[in-house]
Amino acid sequence: MTSATVEVVKKCSCSQFQELAKQAVNDITNRKGKVGQFLNWIEVLPNIELENLDKMEKMVKAAKGDKYTDLAILGIGGSRHTTENITKLLGIDEHVHFFSSVEPLSFERWISRLNLDKTLFLVVSKSGGTLETTVGYEKAKEAVINHTGNKDISEQFVAMTDKNSEKSALRRIVDSGEIKLSGYVHDDVGGRFSILDDATIFTLLFLGVKKEDVKELLEASLKAQEEFLNPDVSQNEALQLAKFNTRAKNMGKSKHFVEYFGDEFFGTTLWEKQLKNESLKARISTDTNVGPGYLHYNAEADLDVNNTDSFFTFVYVKTSDKVMNAVMEGVISAYSAQHPVSKIVLEDLSMKSIARFIELKHFETLYTGWILRAQKGDITPIEKALDEVLQPNVEKYKKEVKKALAK
Repeated sequence: MTSATVEVVKKCSCSQFQELAKQAVNDITNRKGKVGQFLNWIEVLPNIELENLDKMEKMVKAAKGDKYTDLAILGIGGSRHTTENITKLLGIDEHVHFFSSVEPLSFERWISRLNLDKTLFLVVSKSGGTLETTVGYEKAKEAVINHTGNKDISEQFVAMTDKNSEKSALRRIVDSGEIKLSGYVHDDVGGRFSILDDATIFTLLFLGVKKEDVKELLEASLKAQEEFLNPDVSQNEALQLAKFNTRAKNMGKSKHFVEYFGDEFFGTTLWEKQLKNESLKARISTDTNVGPGYLHYNAEADLDVNNTDSFFTFVYVKTSDKVMNAVMEGVISAYSAQHPVSKIVLEDLSMKSIARFIELKHFETLYTGWILRAQKGDITPIEKALDEVLQPNVEKYKKEVKKALAK
C-alpha cells in the first residue's frame, strides 16, 4: 500500500489532460538541475544532503555540545515553515522555537519564554538581508549579551545562508567571526521548496533524529520524486491532484480549501498556504485549516447554497478509530454533495510517508500551475524559469517598506 492514497470523491474527466500532463512532466524533467530554473529541490538537493550528512552531524555536535537543549530559529517564509512543518509532523517540536516578526511585544514575549542558558539560535536567510530575520537576529543577539554579559556570541548562533559573501550580508557576518558555525541555503531551490535544505537537516539532527532516519527521509524523497515524474496520470497521484485542481478551476471554482484533520498538521497548513499561494498566484487562492475545530466556524459558510466558488481537499492519517472515521465520512459526504472534493489519506507519519507527502505537494503545485497556464497557451520558454517557482510580487511590498524605513 502506498503511503498516501489520493481519491477524487467526485470523479472528473478532462479532455486532453493526459497530453498536457505529459508535456508538463517532460518540460520539468528537461529543466531540473539547470542553473536559474529554481528546480534544484528535485534530485540535486537531496543528493547534496546525503553526501553532507556526516558533516552536518559533526556540525550539530559541535554547536550543541553538552550545553544546549533547545533551538530557536530566526527565519521567515520558507526559512521557517518548511522546518516547522516537518518537526510538527514528527512530533518533535517541543524544543524548537520559531520567530519571524518585527513587532516588539511579540519578540519580548517570545524571548522571555526561552532559557537563554540552554538555547542555541539558528539564523536562516538566503540573502542574509531579510528584514524580519535581520531584526530578529539583532534583538536576539542583544538579549543574549545582556543575559550573559559576554559580547562574544559566536558559539550561541549558527547561520544558514548563501555561500557567497557578495550576495549575503549574513555570510559576511560569519566571515567576520561574529558567528562561528554555518551551513548553506543552496542555490536554485526557492524557499517554499527548501524543506530538505541544511536548516531542516540541522534541526532534525539537533532534536535527536538519528542520522540513519534522516538518510531514510532523503532517500524516500528521491524515490517519490522519481514516482511523480511519471507522465502517466493513472500512476501519478500528483498529476491526479493537479487534474482535480484544474478541473475545479475550469468549473469556475477559484478558492481551494485544504482541510487537515489532526494537530500534527499545524505546521503543514502554514507551509502549504505559502507553497500554493506563492506558486499559483491569483489563479487559485488556497487556504488551509486544521479540523475538526474549523468546522464550527467555517461549515456554515462552506455549505451555504450561495457558496459556488470553492473546492476542497481533506487530508488525514489512516486510523481504525470509529469516531474519527465517522467524522471524516460525514464531513466528506456533506461537502461532496455540494462541492468538488478530493482526499489524501496518509498511511502513517513515518519518514517514508512524510517524504512522499512533501513531494506529492511539491509536484501537485508545480503541475497545477503549469497546466492552468498551458490551457491558456502560456508556455514558458526553456531559457526562463517557470512562473510557479518565482515570486516577483513579494518584492512590491518590500520596496515600499524600504522607502518607509528611509524616511
